[in-house]
Amino acid sequence: MNLMNSPLLVLALSFLVLSLAVEIGDTLRKRVSSLREEERADFGIVLSATLTLLGLLIGFSFSMAVSRYDQRKNLEEAEANAIGTEYVRADLLPTGDATRVRELLKKYVDQRLLFYTTRNQQELAKINGDTAELQNGLWSSVLPGAAAQPTPPLALVVSGMNDVLNSQGYTQAAWWNRIPIAAWVLMVAISFCCNFLIGYGARRTDRRIFLIVPVAVSIAFFLISDIDSPRGGFIRVAPQNLLSLSQSLPTQ
Repeated sequence: MNLMNSPLLVLALSFLVLSLAVEIGDTLRKRVSSLREEERADFGIVLSATLTLLGLLIGFSFSMAVSRYDQRKNLEEAEANAIGTEYVRADLLPTGDATRVRELLKKYVDQRLLFYTTRNQQELAKINGDTAELQNGLWSSVLPGAAAQPTPPLALVVSGMNDVLNSQGYTQAAWWNRIPIAAWVLMVAISFCCNFLIGYGARRTDRRIFLIVPVAVSIAFFLISDIDSPRGGFIRVAPQNLLSLSQSLPTQ
């Protein structure tokens, strides 16, 4: 399982690693050498700069996660609009083709709803397979008629179906678009250094003070990974537009 798809695991591991960094710094201070008073001013500058860098990295990463979350929300809305528009445009097709397209679109909406709500990878593979099969059926339902009689109304139907198929691809691409692993590695490395410096620069061992930064940074990592994880987090895109479309389509 991908670590970034489990925000709770990110929270636990980051807290343990950062707490260990503080302990390493504190142990090194007690057993090897501690800072002299004349060194503390320079050390404070280094610690402040490192903490500032960590804050910037967390802020940028949070912004990246939020922008990707907003993109997934917008694409869900666009996908629902494309399907709803094509359902209406099916009236431009011959009666038999129109009925088939509407039935396939209803099934297609159901599959898209499952895509947004499932967390099981095996179910997801089946959903993707069924979705691809429905896409082939939808395209084959509009293409022969448009090729045989390329009128403007039929061209409009084909264009709308193209939007339906493209919107699914855009959505999938957005769900794959995650915060780069390199950014996570850099954040963890900088946060480890910060906590090490906090432990090393302390005048005495104080467990309560030592826990403040690990707890705060771990919660930040948890929130970032939660927002950035489309399927594994607690904060997920709810397919409200697709659900509303599904309920608005006639059952017969």
